[in-house]
Amino acid sequence: MAITVRPFRSADAPRVAEIVHRCLREVNSRDYPADIIDMMCGHFTAERFIELSRCRLVYVAVDHVVGEDERVVGTVSRDGNRVYSMFVDPVLAGRGIGRRLMQHIETLAADDGYDHMETGASLTAHGFYLKLGYTDVRETETEFGFNHILRKPLSRPDPPRARRDTG
Repeated sequence: MAITVRPFRSADAPRVAEIVHRCLREVNSRDYPADIIDMMCGHFTAERFIELSRCRLVYVAVDHVVGEDERVVGTVSRDGNRVYSMFVDPVLAGRGIGRRLMQHIETLAADDGYDHMETGASLTAHGFYLKLGYTDVRETETEFGFNHILRKPLSRPDPPRARRDTG
């Protein structure tokens, strides 16, 4: 598996929506009732992802299979230092794709000068974020149910060192 992360394109929207719906129905449904899952699926449509890409930085993880077109296998978005909509194809869970997506946006946020990332995590995703070094800040209720708010400090990139002329 050769995974890379690139910016979202409108043509990715149907596949991204499919991944999200599969995650919600196959994974999150263990923690949320069917009516909440249905509401979330109704929210995360292909059209919605195109709309979100106009106001957030949306990225996709793609698998490059030799001799085939690239295949979108996950997504994440950010607005400044806030993480949104992190999903990975459930068939590929546990292979580091989510971690790779998160590292990508954390690096970009640090490069932009942010000192921390913040996210709202579902019951289902809470453990994932804890493993990545996020810590609980508070709990909230959303239209989709209970949510954990987590935060992670970011390392700022080192400023370029001044070169000394030794000649």
